[in-house]
Amino acid sequence: MNEQKGRWDDLRVVRAIAETGSLSGAGRQLGLSHATVFRRLGETETRLGVRLFERARGGYSPTPAGEDLAATAGRVEAEVLEVERRLAGQDLRPAGSLRVTTTDTLLSGLLSPLFTEFRQAFPEIALEVALSNNLFNLSRREADIAIRPAQDPPDTLVGRRIGVIAQAVYGHTELLEGHSETYDLMSFSWIGPDEVMGYRPLERWMERQGLQPCCHYRLDSLLAMTAAARDGAGLAVLPSYLGDSAPELRCLGAPIPELATDLWLLTHPDLRRVARIRAFLDFIAEAVQREAPRLNP
Repeated sequence: MNEQKGRWDDLRVVRAIAETGSLSGAGRQLGLSHATVFRRLGETETRLGVRLFERARGGYSPTPAGEDLAATAGRVEAEVLEVERRLAGQDLRPAGSLRVTTTDTLLSGLLSPLFTEFRQAFPEIALEVALSNNLFNLSRREADIAIRPAQDPPDTLVGRRIGVIAQAVYGHTELLEGHSETYDLMSFSWIGPDEVMGYRPLERWMERQGLQPCCHYRLDSLLAMTAAARDGAGLAVLPSYLGDSAPELRCLGAPIPELATDLWLLTHPDLRRVARIRAFLDFIAEAVQREAPRLNP
């Protein structure tokens, strides 16, 4: 059994190198060190008696044999994951491990107390939460459930829209003192998203408002932008559930219609009948709907 597992692990190494084009990239994907990936590749080539990759300064390029083995590894992985999902669907008890992915903003501003309530209601379910702005591959079981803002969730997933996140302009109360109720937005310093954040809808809105020349403080997360606004660094567009919960901040005007974003609760079709998945989906959907006034005042 250990030998079989070792060979399956070697297949995964070959596939990861083919996908990333480097040993370090494969190591990051698999959670292995550069040395371990190098050793496993050498052992696999020695056992098979064939060269799987051409080494060049630009990276690792698969030979015909490497392409064949990487493609086989992909097919094997897809079949194994399909079986795992199918067997997981036979679980009838709301118990076991559940891995959820969401954003740091949603966890901090909305979901953390709801997750605590869920744990109290279902103590036999062990909850694992992965924070990322990227949508994990639910087909590959990187996560069981995703909770995140999205306009067009992937067609490969199923779920439900559980709310609409409104966004508006916020500023520190002291920053706004002495200004009339009709604010000239261009008279303030602004806080905005940087390129790494990749928040194009907000960037386009700021461009249309002529605010980009006023933006001299850029950060790579909404939580960081909220902290900067609370410190009085300038005005910022924030989700209402973050801005309204900060006593230091005041909302300037109504939510911005073009920045409203749907909030989705997503899973893989093969997992939706699993008892612990179903319990979580139902519980969180109801809990978030209770918080609807905070999401979209």
